[in-house]
Amino acid sequence: MTTPFHYEPGAAQGPVPPPECPAHGLGIGPGGLRRFYGPEAERDPNGLYDKLRAEHGSVAPVLLHGDVPVWLVLGHSENLYMTRTPSQFSRDSRRWRALQDGTVGPDHPLAPIFTWQPACVFADGATHERQRRAVTDSMSRIDSRGVRRHVNRYSNRLVNDFCKEGRVDLVSQFAERLPMMVMCAILGMPEEYNDRMVQAARDMTRGTATAIASNAYVLEALTRLVRRRRREPADDLATWLVEHPTRMNDQEVSEHLRLIFIAAYESTANLIANVLRMVLTDPRFRARLSGGHMTVPEAVEQSLWDEPPFTAVFGRWAVGDTELGGKQIKAGDALIVGIAPANTDPVVRPDLGADMEGNRAHLAFSGGPHECPGQDIGRAIADVGVDALLMRLPDLELAVDESRLSWIGNILGRHLVELPADFAARTPQDDQEPPSSGRPNPPRQDWKAQAAVRHTATAPGRTPGAARGPASISATGGTGVPGVTYTATVTDESWGTSAGQWVGGRIPQQRSGPAPVRLWRAVARWWSGN
Repeated sequence: MTTPFHYEPGAAQGPVPPPECPAHGLGIGPGGLRRFYGPEAERDPNGLYDKLRAEHGSVAPVLLHGDVPVWLVLGHSENLYMTRTPSQFSRDSRRWRALQDGTVGPDHPLAPIFTWQPACVFADGATHERQRRAVTDSMSRIDSRGVRRHVNRYSNRLVNDFCKEGRVDLVSQFAERLPMMVMCAILGMPEEYNDRMVQAARDMTRGTATAIASNAYVLEALTRLVRRRRREPADDLATWLVEHPTRMNDQEVSEHLRLIFIAAYESTANLIANVLRMVLTDPRFRARLSGGHMTVPEAVEQSLWDEPPFTAVFGRWAVGDTELGGKQIKAGDALIVGIAPANTDPVVRPDLGADMEGNRAHLAFSGGPHECPGQDIGRAIADVGVDALLMRLPDLELAVDESRLSWIGNILGRHLVELPADFAARTPQDDQEPPSSGRPNPPRQDWKAQAAVRHTATAPGRTPGAARGPASISATGGTGVPGVTYTATVTDESWGTSAGQWVGGRIPQQRSGPAPVRLWRAVARWWSGN
């Protein structure tokens, strides 16, 4: 393939299948290119990835809404190279040739995703560094223990809402609600939590006819919050961004709050639903989890490999003519970071059934300088929320045949429509644990350590999976009495240090960070049931 696309909007087109041709039902568009939207892409995205990989290799031409041509990057190494080389693949959407020539405009259904905004996600170089520093510095002040108390409290509150019924839809009644409740509290706008906010947050990234209106609804709420925090500072993320030394203006703060809010909410809602689906549909997975051979954080990490909450990220834009995966990329071409296909790339993961426990080489949070800065918040919400739910309702069972589960998809990802489950009805519990005071947080490593801890335990007279009881801990830097031995592995997506193992000698190196001493106290409390 010597040109970016056989088909360019407005150019002479190749043969187009007639309306009655089966090719229309297979998602084939002008120029014979496959559509990265529509029924086929939503119904069987993995099948579409396989077809594209077989036809084009690690980089494939596809069509977006309106049959706008872009490149989908399928290979793991190609995605890493693209995300780590902003000098060739920029995040500034104003470089998009289709935007410059009017092929796509502000009324395009994906406009909320690609329209340039004064935010670090659309910037490179010094501007990106300045804006991202404000985000990471502000997020480092989040009280991780307080947020985990929020997650526990809100999880129990949600369970109380349906525990007397004996039946629940874990998507609409738990997975979609918990992250919104937590994120509204973190940002400093708990009064904005309602069904409309939940619906708007899910709708604005889907390329629907209402996506632009949903985006406006969310942005208006965040803009009101920024103005209020200029007048009335508080201990919340909005205030910390407003007061950061980088002195971002109101629009910059609002856009960054929107970025954090939507990325953290959408990814975490999908992540919780995906983990719960695995628990309810895979007997081996559930047995390992309930038997103590797998922790909830490890279950979350496995889900990030197999069913990443964002399957793709749009996009990158070519700074100049270049080559990627054997394809000639032209200046102004748009590219999609293929997260899900990269995670199943046979070059790095030849056996999709292999256990990926402890391996964080997945691209669930993208990579390079634009790697998601809030990934540990999402992990913590999922870890604590799923654990709290399963502690309250250990007898959860899928209420329908697995074949009846369905998904809604778009170019960024797909999510379960429903996950109905049955359990023995029970009475509500007290959920009045006082929330965090919002005080500044210890160093940022605490998120990673608590979200990524892996432990094994052996105690005299206790077998794996036995009921929890009083126990103590003996470990380097820990406290307690001999008899229980713990091994912890803490990994970190963000700092670039290496640890872990490869699978089949092919998985790229892992990255890890330090574990704080108080981690051991948390593990001891977990083991003793406190």
